[in-house]
Amino acid sequence: MKKVIDGKALVYCEGAFNTPNGKTAHGLVRFTERYEVVGVLDEKYAGSDAGDVLDGRPNGIPVFKDMDSALVALKATNNMPSYLVIGLAPDGGRLPKEAKGTIKSALQHGWNVDSGLHDFLTNDPELVALAKEKNVKIRDIRKTPDRDKLHFFTGDIEKVDCLKLAVLGTDSALGKRTTAWILVHAFRKAGKKAEMIGTGQTGWMQGAKYSMVMDSCINDFVSGEIEHAVVSAWKNEDPDVIVIEGQGSLMNPAYPGGFEILAAGRPDYVILQHAPKRLEYDGFPGYKMHSLAEQINAIQVISGKEVIAITVNHEGMEKDEILDVCKAITLETKLPAFDVLEYGAEDLIALLMSEIK
Repeated sequence: MKKVIDGKALVYCEGAFNTPNGKTAHGLVRFTERYEVVGVLDEKYAGSDAGDVLDGRPNGIPVFKDMDSALVALKATNNMPSYLVIGLAPDGGRLPKEAKGTIKSALQHGWNVDSGLHDFLTNDPELVALAKEKNVKIRDIRKTPDRDKLHFFTGDIEKVDCLKLAVLGTDSALGKRTTAWILVHAFRKAGKKAEMIGTGQTGWMQGAKYSMVMDSCINDFVSGEIEHAVVSAWKNEDPDVIVIEGQGSLMNPAYPGGFEILAAGRPDYVILQHAPKRLEYDGFPGYKMHSLAEQINAIQVISGKEVIAITVNHEGMEKDEILDVCKAITLETKLPAFDVLEYGAEDLIALLMSEIK
């Protein structure tokens, strides 16, 4: 059994698994060092293997119809969790009303509950009282730390002398975090010390040792928290490479992420995640996606740094289309393009290895 930070977890993703609103659950199903995921809750895919639904690669994590059926199955296999994790990531981070019953049931069974939503469970007196009665924890991962625990930008980022890569994207909910983890693991497999800088709640839930939650951090401290995470990883781990997870995209109307990562993380290079089949920004019909060329130019103008490669999200594609799409992107941008989720990151790592200082 793999070693995990916290314990076994059942992931709540009702109505959202295998959709952009389930990306926290997707991350946990694909990889986490914080939990051992023993199942996912989503009636639509009940009876399926979560890895098979998501990537066409079974991984032994079952999807259950509801809490009752999960309890029966997990008890029978002696696989009861100690955590319920909210795997939803909807626009605005709001908790659906129907989720509260499942959360109450988890607390009544003596499980801890972790949530990365903007609706803080610790603001609900009923849930807090139930957790206290059962002597378990509720953790709101997106709750902003007290100001005296936050860091302001210092300039110490200039001391970091290992290779720094930022995985930014042309849109939100695009797979930037997944690509960042794939790169970290591929570097490690290649014999290099690599560290992941998580910038969202899912990165923390996956066990990123150095992380902050960018979209709920007080604006004055966002740059400082990014810098602090990168500098801490460099000082404590002496890595060959640091990979910074991107957020949103520079031109997304609702999630214009990436500015602070470029300014404070000061990456040496940017890897740009892109979904060629998307025509409009995720969740915002009528907001046409800017071209790949415009997005690359914006990054390079803002940061003065090169986009070194494009990583492709193959949503909406058949498998036999992927390599041709990658070739077309290379012809258009003069940059190498890779689908690391489908084909692995070895070719991209080979390109990046020569940049390690």
